[in-house]
Amino acid sequence: MKTQKEHWRKKSYEKVTLELKLSVVDQIQNGQISTNFASIKYDIPRTTISYWIRKYSTLAQQNKGMSKLDEIKKLKERIEELEFVKDFQQDIIADMEIIT
Repeated sequence: MKTQKEHWRKKSYEKVTLELKLSVVDQIQNGQISTNFASIKYDIPRTTISYWIRKYSTLAQQNKGMSKLDEIKKLKERIEELEFVKDFQQDIIADMEIIT
């Protein structure tokens, strides 16, 4: 057990430059890293990073973020488009082989 004379030490953090803050926010907004990963990588509390996101993100950037379901839906649509293009190209190749 801890005695009353022991003091809890608050973790001290170094000052973070505006450039680093903006870089972290940009990486998170672009989906390059998650908030949790940024917290571990830069040794900064997640709550602080969340505050930076609210403070330094423009309204457009905040609205640009997609939910996971929206992102999955968009990726599935892209897969369908690419499969259609692939099938079309394979049909053209098959037709050209018949002609030649």
